[in-house]
Amino acid sequence: MKGSMLGNGVVGILAETSNKWERRAPLTPSHCARLLNRCCRDNTGVTRIIVQPSTKRIYHDKLYKDVGCEISDDLSECGLILGIKKPRLEMILPDRAYAFFSHNHKAQKENMPLLDKILAERVTLFDYELVDGDNGKRLIAFGKFAGRVALIDLLRGLGQRYLNLGYSTPFLSLGASYMYPSLAAAKAAVIYVGEEIAKHGLPSGICPLVFVFTGSGKGSLGAQEIFKLLPHTFVDPSKLPRLFEKAKDRTQPGQASDRVFEVYGCVVNCQDMVEHKDSPKVFDKADYYAHPECYKPVFHERIAPYVSVLVNCIYWEKRFPRLLSTQQLQDIVRKGCPLVAISDLTCDMGGSIEIVNQTTSIDSPFFRYDANSHSYHNDMEENGVICSVVDNLPTEFAKEASEHFGELLLQFIDSLASTADISKLPDTLKKACIAHGGALTSLYEYIPRMRESN
Repeated sequence: MKGSMLGNGVVGILAETSNKWERRAPLTPSHCARLLNRCCRDNTGVTRIIVQPSTKRIYHDKLYKDVGCEISDDLSECGLILGIKKPRLEMILPDRAYAFFSHNHKAQKENMPLLDKILAERVTLFDYELVDGDNGKRLIAFGKFAGRVALIDLLRGLGQRYLNLGYSTPFLSLGASYMYPSLAAAKAAVIYVGEEIAKHGLPSGICPLVFVFTGSGKGSLGAQEIFKLLPHTFVDPSKLPRLFEKAKDRTQPGQASDRVFEVYGCVVNCQDMVEHKDSPKVFDKADYYAHPECYKPVFHERIAPYVSVLVNCIYWEKRFPRLLSTQQLQDIVRKGCPLVAISDLTCDMGGSIEIVNQTTSIDSPFFRYDANSHSYHNDMEENGVICSVVDNLPTEFAKEASEHFGELLLQFIDSLASTADISKLPDTLKKACIAHGGALTSLYEYIPRMRESN
Protein backbone atom coordinates (compact mmCIF):
# COMPACT_ATOMS: atom_id res chain seq x y z
CA MET A 1 0.00 0.00 0.00
CA LYS A 2 2.75 2.46 0.97
CA GLY A 3 3.36 5.02 -1.78
CA SER A 4 1.01 3.20 -4.12
CA MET A 5 -1.53 6.03 -4.36
CA LEU A 6 0.85 8.70 -5.70
CA GLY A 7 0.53 9.35 -9.40
CA ASN A 8 -2.58 7.15 -9.87
CA GLY A 9 -4.36 9.82 -11.94
CA VAL A 10 -7.30 10.16 -9.53
CA VAL A 11 -7.80 13.73 -8.24
CA GLY A 12 -9.85 14.74 -5.21
CA ILE A 13 -11.28 18.19 -4.45
CA LEU A 14 -11.77 18.95 -0.76
CA ALA A 15 -14.81 20.62 0.78
CA GLU A 16 -13.39 23.81 2.36
CA THR A 17 -13.73 23.84 6.15
CA SER A 18 -11.28 26.56 7.26
CA ASN A 19 -13.99 29.20 7.79
CA LYS A 20 -17.61 29.88 6.86
CA TRP A 21 -16.70 32.40 4.13
CA GLU A 22 -14.46 30.11 2.09
CA ARG A 23 -16.49 29.46 -1.08
CA ARG A 24 -13.62 29.15 -3.57
CA ALA A 25 -12.63 25.98 -5.42
CA PRO A 26 -9.16 25.08 -6.77
CA LEU A 27 -10.78 23.91 -10.03
CA THR A 28 -14.10 24.98 -11.56
CA PRO A 29 -16.45 22.49 -13.28
CA SER A 30 -15.21 23.70 -16.68
CA HIS A 31 -11.56 23.09 -15.64
CA CYS A 32 -12.54 19.57 -14.55
CA ALA A 33 -14.27 19.00 -17.91
CA ARG A 34 -11.09 19.99 -19.74
CA LEU A 35 -8.93 17.66 -17.64
CA LEU A 36 -11.27 14.68 -18.11
CA ASN A 37 -11.62 15.32 -21.86
CA ARG A 38 -7.85 15.55 -22.21
CA CYS A 39 -7.53 12.15 -20.52
CA CYS A 40 -10.11 10.54 -22.87
CA ARG A 41 -8.23 11.94 -25.84
CA ASP A 42 -4.58 11.35 -24.85
CA ASN A 43 -5.00 8.57 -22.29
CA THR A 44 -2.75 10.41 -19.81
CA GLY A 45 -3.02 12.66 -16.77
CA VAL A 46 -6.27 12.81 -14.83
CA THR A 47 -8.46 9.71 -15.15
CA ARG A 48 -11.10 10.53 -12.49
CA ILE A 49 -12.07 13.51 -10.34
CA ILE A 50 -13.87 12.98 -7.04
CA VAL A 51 -15.42 16.10 -5.48
CA GLN A 52 -16.40 16.23 -1.82
CA PRO A 53 -19.98 17.56 -1.61
CA SER A 54 -20.38 21.14 -0.39
CA THR A 55 -23.48 23.30 -0.07
CA LYS A 56 -21.26 26.36 0.35
CA ARG A 57 -18.92 26.12 -2.64
CA ILE A 58 -19.65 28.79 -5.26
CA TYR A 59 -20.14 26.01 -7.88
CA HIS A 60 -22.75 23.55 -6.71
CA ASP A 61 -22.20 19.79 -6.82
CA LYS A 62 -24.49 19.21 -9.80
CA LEU A 63 -22.27 21.35 -12.04
CA TYR A 64 -19.33 19.04 -11.26
CA LYS A 65 -21.46 15.93 -11.76
CA ASP A 66 -22.67 17.22 -15.14
CA VAL A 67 -19.10 17.29 -16.50
CA GLY A 68 -18.23 13.77 -15.34
CA CYS A 69 -16.89 14.23 -11.80
CA GLU A 70 -17.97 11.87 -9.01
CA ILE A 71 -19.48 13.39 -5.85
CA SER A 72 -18.35 11.63 -2.67
CA ASP A 73 -17.07 12.38 0.83
CA ASP A 74 -14.63 9.48 0.43
CA LEU A 75 -11.37 10.57 -1.24
CA SER A 76 -9.47 7.38 -0.34
CA GLU A 77 -9.01 6.42 -4.00
CA CYS A 78 -7.34 9.77 -4.85
CA GLY A 79 -3.58 10.02 -5.25
CA LEU A 80 -3.72 13.83 -5.45
CA ILE A 81 -6.04 15.91 -3.26
CA LEU A 82 -6.55 19.64 -3.89
CA GLY A 83 -7.88 22.38 -1.61
CA ILE A 84 -7.59 26.13 -1.15
CA LYS A 85 -7.11 26.60 2.61
CA LYS A 86 -5.74 24.04 5.06
CA PRO A 87 -7.94 20.98 5.68
CA ARG A 88 -8.85 19.66 9.13
CA LEU A 89 -6.33 17.17 10.53
CA GLU A 90 -8.72 14.22 10.16
CA MET A 91 -9.00 14.92 6.42
CA ILE A 92 -5.32 14.03 5.87
CA LEU A 93 -5.03 10.50 4.41
CA PRO A 94 -1.69 8.64 4.45
CA ASP A 95 0.62 8.27 1.42
CA ARG A 96 -1.19 10.80 -0.78
CA ALA A 97 -0.14 14.07 -2.37
CA TYR A 98 -1.91 17.24 -1.21
CA ALA A 99 -1.81 20.76 -2.62
CA PHE A 100 -3.18 23.82 -0.78
CA PHE A 101 -2.01 27.06 0.86
CA SER A 102 -0.35 25.49 3.90
CA HIS A 103 1.45 28.58 5.35
CA ASN A 104 4.19 26.33 6.68
CA HIS A 105 7.37 27.63 5.08
CA LYS A 106 7.72 30.48 7.60
CA ALA A 107 7.06 27.96 10.42
CA GLN A 108 3.83 29.76 11.37
CA LYS A 109 3.04 28.44 14.83
CA GLU A 110 -0.68 27.83 14.29
CA ASN A 111 0.05 25.56 11.28
CA MET A 112 2.63 23.28 12.90
CA PRO A 113 0.13 20.61 14.10
CA LEU A 114 -0.90 20.18 10.44
CA LEU A 115 2.75 19.80 9.37
CA ASP A 116 3.31 17.19 12.09
CA LYS A 117 0.29 15.24 10.85
CA ILE A 118 1.56 15.46 7.24
CA LEU A 119 4.95 14.08 8.26
CA ALA A 120 3.39 11.32 10.39
CA GLU A 121 1.17 10.20 7.48
CA ARG A 122 4.06 10.31 4.93
CA VAL A 123 2.10 12.82 2.87
CA THR A 124 3.64 14.66 -0.09
CA LEU A 125 2.76 18.34 0.41
CA PHE A 126 2.81 20.96 -2.36
CA ASP A 127 2.18 24.60 -1.45
CA TYR A 128 0.75 26.80 -4.24
CA GLU A 129 2.52 29.82 -2.76
CA LEU A 130 5.91 28.24 -3.52
CA VAL A 131 5.31 27.48 -7.22
CA ASP A 132 7.31 30.19 -8.93
CA GLY A 133 9.00 30.78 -12.27
CA ASP A 134 12.63 31.61 -13.08
CA ASN A 135 11.99 35.27 -12.27
CA GLY A 136 10.72 34.41 -8.77
CA LYS A 137 7.16 35.47 -9.71
CA ARG A 138 4.43 33.21 -8.32
CA LEU A 139 2.74 31.06 -10.97
CA ILE A 140 -0.39 30.01 -9.03
CA ALA A 141 -2.03 32.84 -7.12
CA PHE A 142 -5.21 34.86 -6.78
CA GLY A 143 -3.55 37.76 -8.55
CA LYS A 144 -5.18 41.14 -8.15
CA PHE A 145 -8.31 39.88 -6.37
CA ALA A 146 -7.10 40.64 -2.82
CA GLY A 147 -6.29 44.23 -3.81
CA ARG A 148 -9.58 44.76 -5.64
CA VAL A 149 -11.65 43.46 -2.73
CA ALA A 150 -9.52 45.34 -0.18
CA LEU A 151 -10.16 48.70 -1.81
CA ILE A 152 -13.90 48.20 -2.34
CA ASP A 153 -14.33 47.12 1.30
CA LEU A 154 -12.10 49.97 2.47
CA LEU A 155 -14.18 52.57 0.61
CA ARG A 156 -17.29 51.15 2.26
CA GLY A 157 -15.55 51.41 5.66
CA LEU A 158 -14.52 55.00 4.88
CA GLY A 159 -18.17 55.93 4.31
CA GLN A 160 -19.07 54.58 7.75
CA ARG A 161 -16.04 56.07 9.48
CA TYR A 162 -16.56 59.55 8.01
CA LEU A 163 -20.22 59.43 9.05
CA ASN A 164 -19.06 58.83 12.64
CA LEU A 165 -16.75 61.83 12.28
CA GLY A 166 -19.69 63.95 11.12
CA TYR A 167 -19.25 63.90 7.33
CA SER A 168 -21.64 62.56 4.70
CA THR A 169 -19.82 61.10 1.67
CA PRO A 170 -20.84 59.13 -1.44
CA PHE A 171 -18.82 56.14 -0.12
CA LEU A 172 -21.75 55.40 2.19
CA SER A 173 -23.77 53.88 -0.68
CA LEU A 174 -21.17 51.16 -1.37
CA GLY A 175 -21.64 47.56 -0.31
CA ALA A 176 -18.90 45.11 0.63
CA SER A 177 -17.47 43.15 -2.33
CA TYR A 178 -19.39 39.96 -1.51
CA MET A 179 -22.70 41.87 -1.79
CA TYR A 180 -22.26 42.14 -5.57
CA PRO A 181 -22.95 39.23 -7.93
CA SER A 182 -19.76 39.92 -9.91
CA LEU A 183 -16.64 42.04 -10.07
CA ALA A 184 -18.23 44.02 -12.91
CA ALA A 185 -21.26 44.86 -10.72
CA ALA A 186 -18.99 46.00 -7.88
CA LYS A 187 -16.97 48.17 -10.26
CA ALA A 188 -20.18 49.75 -11.56
CA ALA A 189 -21.07 50.71 -7.98
CA VAL A 190 -17.63 52.30 -7.46
CA ILE A 191 -18.01 54.20 -10.76
CA TYR A 192 -21.35 55.55 -9.48
CA VAL A 193 -19.62 56.77 -6.29
CA GLY A 194 -16.99 58.41 -8.51
CA GLU A 195 -19.68 60.21 -10.53
CA GLU A 196 -21.17 61.57 -7.29
CA ILE A 197 -17.75 62.88 -6.22
CA ALA A 198 -17.19 64.49 -9.64
CA LYS A 199 -20.63 66.10 -9.55
CA HIS A 200 -21.10 67.11 -5.91
CA GLY A 201 -17.60 66.87 -4.44
CA LEU A 202 -16.34 65.81 -1.01
CA PRO A 203 -16.40 67.98 2.15
CA SER A 204 -13.25 70.11 2.35
CA GLY A 205 -12.78 69.07 5.99
CA ILE A 206 -11.63 65.60 4.91
CA CYS A 207 -9.58 66.77 1.89
CA PRO A 208 -7.15 66.41 0.27
CA LEU A 209 -8.15 62.74 0.50
CA VAL A 210 -4.85 60.93 -0.18
CA PHE A 211 -4.62 57.17 -0.80
CA VAL A 212 -1.11 55.74 -0.48
CA PHE A 213 -0.37 52.31 -2.02
CA THR A 214 2.84 50.56 -0.97
CA GLY A 215 4.71 48.36 -3.43
CA SER A 216 3.98 47.46 -7.03
CA GLY A 217 2.90 43.81 -6.68
CA LYS A 218 -0.42 42.29 -7.75
CA GLY A 219 -2.20 43.33 -4.52
CA SER A 220 -1.20 46.96 -4.95
CA LEU A 221 -2.13 46.93 -8.66
CA GLY A 222 -5.56 45.41 -7.89
CA ALA A 223 -6.26 48.11 -5.30
CA GLN A 224 -5.13 50.85 -7.72
CA GLU A 225 -7.38 49.40 -10.44
CA ILE A 226 -10.44 50.07 -8.25
CA PHE A 227 -9.11 53.45 -7.04
CA LYS A 228 -8.77 54.60 -10.67
CA LEU A 229 -12.55 54.26 -11.13
CA LEU A 230 -12.88 57.39 -8.96
CA PRO A 231 -12.03 60.89 -10.28
CA HIS A 232 -8.35 60.99 -9.28
CA THR A 233 -4.87 62.41 -9.73
CA PHE A 234 -1.69 60.49 -8.94
CA VAL A 235 0.92 62.55 -7.10
CA ASP A 236 4.65 61.93 -6.76
CA PRO A 237 5.59 61.30 -3.08
CA SER A 238 7.74 64.44 -3.05
CA LYS A 239 4.73 66.60 -4.05
CA LEU A 240 2.47 65.57 -1.12
CA PRO A 241 3.33 68.60 1.10
CA ARG A 242 2.36 70.96 -1.75
CA LEU A 243 -1.12 69.34 -1.92
CA PHE A 244 -1.73 70.37 1.66
CA GLU A 245 -0.44 73.89 1.11
CA LYS A 246 -2.91 74.25 -1.78
CA ALA A 247 -5.70 72.96 0.48
CA LYS A 248 -4.84 75.66 3.05
CA ASP A 249 -5.02 78.32 0.31
CA ARG A 250 -8.48 77.06 -0.65
CA THR A 251 -9.81 77.57 2.85
CA GLN A 252 -8.54 81.15 3.16
CA PRO A 253 -11.25 83.79 3.81
CA GLY A 254 -12.85 84.90 0.58
CA GLN A 255 -12.40 81.46 -1.07
CA ALA A 256 -15.87 79.96 -1.51
CA SER A 257 -14.76 76.47 -2.53
CA ASP A 258 -15.72 74.12 0.27
CA ARG A 259 -15.98 70.94 -1.83
CA VAL A 260 -13.23 68.93 -3.54
CA PHE A 261 -14.09 67.00 -6.70
CA GLU A 262 -11.36 64.34 -6.80
CA VAL A 263 -9.19 62.07 -4.68
CA TYR A 264 -5.41 61.68 -4.79
CA GLY A 265 -3.27 58.58 -5.19
CA CYS A 266 0.39 58.05 -4.42
CA VAL A 267 2.42 54.87 -5.06
CA VAL A 268 5.32 54.37 -2.68
CA ASN A 269 8.24 51.97 -3.16
CA CYS A 270 11.35 51.04 -1.13
CA GLN A 271 13.23 54.20 -2.05
CA ASP A 272 10.43 56.29 -0.47
CA MET A 273 10.36 54.21 2.73
CA VAL A 274 14.05 54.11 3.72
CA GLU A 275 17.36 55.80 3.04
CA HIS A 276 20.98 54.75 3.47
CA LYS A 277 22.42 55.91 6.80
CA ASP A 278 25.66 57.11 5.18
CA SER A 279 24.73 58.06 1.61
CA PRO A 280 21.06 59.12 1.65
CA LYS A 281 21.14 60.51 -1.90
CA VAL A 282 21.64 57.16 -3.67
CA PHE A 283 19.20 54.26 -3.33
CA ASP A 284 20.19 50.79 -4.54
CA LYS A 285 17.43 48.20 -4.10
CA ALA A 286 19.79 45.21 -4.35
CA ASP A 287 22.01 46.71 -1.63
CA TYR A 288 18.94 47.40 0.55
CA TYR A 289 17.80 43.77 0.29
CA ALA A 290 21.34 42.56 1.05
CA HIS A 291 22.10 45.00 3.90
CA PRO A 292 18.84 46.36 5.37
CA GLU A 293 20.66 47.16 8.63
CA CYS A 294 22.49 50.01 6.81
CA TYR A 295 19.18 51.78 6.13
CA LYS A 296 16.89 53.88 8.31
CA PRO A 297 13.11 54.41 7.93
CA VAL A 298 11.89 57.74 6.48
CA PHE A 299 8.28 56.93 5.51
CA HIS A 300 6.97 58.24 8.86
CA GLU A 301 8.59 61.64 8.26
CA ARG A 302 8.15 62.20 4.54
CA ILE A 303 4.89 60.49 3.58
CA ALA A 304 2.82 59.33 6.57
CA PRO A 305 1.94 62.90 7.75
CA TYR A 306 -0.01 63.42 4.49
CA VAL A 307 -1.83 60.08 4.19
CA SER A 308 -5.58 59.72 4.70
CA VAL A 309 -5.82 56.07 3.62
CA LEU A 310 -2.92 53.58 3.62
CA VAL A 311 -3.11 50.40 1.54
CA ASN A 312 -0.15 48.24 2.59
CA CYS A 313 0.98 45.50 0.20
CA ILE A 314 4.74 45.19 0.77
CA TYR A 315 6.71 42.01 1.38
CA TRP A 316 8.35 42.34 4.80
CA GLU A 317 10.71 40.35 7.00
CA LYS A 318 12.02 41.11 10.49
CA ARG A 319 15.40 42.25 9.11
CA PHE A 320 13.84 45.26 7.32
CA PRO A 321 12.87 48.53 9.01
CA ARG A 322 9.11 48.75 9.63
CA LEU A 323 6.95 50.89 7.37
CA LEU A 324 5.31 52.37 10.48
CA SER A 325 6.20 51.51 14.08
CA THR A 326 3.72 52.05 16.91
CA GLN A 327 5.79 54.96 18.21
CA GLN A 328 5.97 56.62 14.77
CA LEU A 329 2.20 56.28 14.33
CA GLN A 330 1.54 57.78 17.77
CA ASP A 331 3.86 60.70 16.98
CA ILE A 332 2.20 61.60 13.67
CA VAL A 333 -1.29 61.31 15.19
CA ARG A 334 -0.24 63.70 17.99
CA LYS A 335 0.87 66.19 15.34
CA GLY A 336 -2.57 65.99 13.72
CA CYS A 337 -2.09 63.80 10.63
CA PRO A 338 -5.18 63.04 8.47
CA LEU A 339 -4.83 59.20 8.67
CA VAL A 340 -8.28 57.60 9.02
CA ALA A 341 -7.93 54.09 7.62
CA ILE A 342 -5.42 51.33 6.93
CA SER A 343 -5.95 48.22 4.83
CA ASP A 344 -3.12 45.77 5.48
CA LEU A 345 -3.04 43.10 2.76
CA THR A 346 0.13 41.56 4.22
CA CYS A 347 -1.66 40.33 7.38
CA ASP A 348 1.77 40.13 9.08
CA MET A 349 1.16 40.30 12.82
CA GLY A 350 3.37 43.00 14.32
CA GLY A 351 4.93 43.31 10.88
CA SER A 352 5.57 46.28 8.61
CA ILE A 353 2.73 48.09 10.41
CA GLU A 354 3.45 47.33 14.05
CA ILE A 355 -0.02 48.02 15.51
CA VAL A 356 -1.51 45.17 13.43
CA ASN A 357 -1.88 42.46 16.08
CA GLN A 358 -5.02 40.65 14.88
CA THR A 359 -6.76 39.63 11.69
CA THR A 360 -10.32 40.77 11.02
CA SER A 361 -13.12 38.94 9.23
CA ILE A 362 -15.28 39.55 6.18
CA ASP A 363 -18.36 40.24 8.32
CA SER A 364 -16.44 42.39 10.82
CA PRO A 365 -13.64 43.83 8.71
CA PHE A 366 -12.29 46.64 10.93
CA PHE A 367 -10.81 47.24 14.33
CA ARG A 368 -10.13 50.77 15.61
CA TYR A 369 -6.75 51.67 17.04
CA ASP A 370 -6.65 54.71 19.32
CA ALA A 371 -3.06 56.02 19.25
CA ASN A 372 -3.66 58.41 22.18
CA SER A 373 -4.47 55.60 24.61
CA HIS A 374 -2.73 52.77 22.67
CA SER A 375 -5.99 50.79 22.80
CA TYR A 376 -7.96 48.55 20.42
CA HIS A 377 -11.74 48.67 19.85
CA ASN A 378 -14.33 46.92 17.68
CA ASP A 379 -16.36 50.00 16.72
CA MET A 380 -15.97 53.11 14.57
CA GLU A 381 -17.25 55.64 17.08
CA GLU A 382 -14.42 57.46 18.83
CA ASN A 383 -10.84 58.60 18.08
CA GLY A 384 -8.44 56.54 16.07
CA VAL A 385 -7.57 54.79 12.85
CA ILE A 386 -9.73 51.98 11.46
CA CYS A 387 -7.75 48.94 10.26
CA SER A 388 -8.80 46.11 7.97
CA VAL A 389 -6.69 42.93 8.12
CA VAL A 390 -8.69 40.21 6.33
CA ASP A 391 -6.63 37.19 5.24
CA ASN A 392 -9.08 35.61 2.76
CA LEU A 393 -10.22 38.61 0.69
CA PRO A 394 -10.41 36.88 -2.74
CA THR A 395 -13.22 34.60 -1.54
CA GLU A 396 -15.53 37.65 -1.67
CA PHE A 397 -15.41 37.28 -5.47
CA ALA A 398 -15.41 33.48 -5.18
CA LYS A 399 -16.47 32.72 -8.76
CA GLU A 400 -14.05 34.94 -10.67
CA ALA A 401 -11.22 34.24 -8.22
CA SER A 402 -11.68 30.46 -8.70
CA GLU A 403 -11.77 30.84 -12.49
CA HIS A 404 -8.52 32.82 -12.44
CA PHE A 405 -6.79 30.46 -9.99
CA GLY A 406 -7.91 27.21 -11.68
CA GLU A 407 -6.71 28.49 -15.05
CA LEU A 408 -3.20 28.85 -13.60
CA LEU A 409 -3.34 25.55 -11.69
CA LEU A 410 -4.52 23.62 -14.75
CA GLN A 411 -1.08 23.58 -16.40
CA PHE A 412 0.42 21.65 -13.45
CA ILE A 413 -2.34 19.14 -12.67
CA ASP A 414 -1.38 16.41 -15.17
CA SER A 415 2.19 16.27 -13.79
CA LEU A 416 1.03 16.28 -10.16
CA ALA A 417 -1.67 13.65 -10.74
CA SER A 418 0.36 11.17 -12.79
CA THR A 419 3.88 11.32 -11.31
CA ALA A 420 4.71 8.85 -8.55
CA ASP A 421 8.43 9.74 -8.40
CA ILE A 422 8.74 13.38 -7.30
CA SER A 423 12.31 13.61 -8.62
CA LYS A 424 10.80 13.40 -12.12
CA LEU A 425 8.60 16.49 -11.61
CA PRO A 426 9.44 19.80 -13.30
CA ASP A 427 11.68 22.03 -11.14
CA THR A 428 8.90 24.54 -10.40
CA LEU A 429 6.87 21.79 -8.70
CA LYS A 430 9.87 20.17 -6.99
CA LYS A 431 10.67 23.53 -5.36
CA ALA A 432 7.08 23.76 -4.07
CA CYS A 433 7.20 20.34 -2.37
CA ILE A 434 7.63 20.86 1.39
CA ALA A 435 7.36 17.26 2.60
CA HIS A 436 7.59 13.79 1.09
CA GLY A 437 7.61 10.26 2.54
CA GLY A 438 7.59 11.38 6.18
CA ALA A 439 10.38 13.97 5.94
CA LEU A 440 10.85 17.61 4.99
CA THR A 441 12.46 18.03 1.57
CA SER A 442 15.97 19.52 1.48
CA LEU A 443 14.80 23.09 0.70
CA TYR A 444 12.63 23.11 3.82
CA GLU A 445 14.86 21.37 6.35
CA TYR A 446 15.25 24.76 8.07
CA ILE A 447 11.64 24.69 9.36
CA PRO A 448 12.38 22.89 12.68
CA ARG A 449 15.14 25.44 13.46
CA MET A 450 12.81 28.31 12.64
CA ARG A 451 10.15 26.68 14.77
CA GLU A 452 12.49 26.62 17.75
CA SER A 453 13.36 30.29 17.37
CA ASN A 454 9.68 31.24 16.96
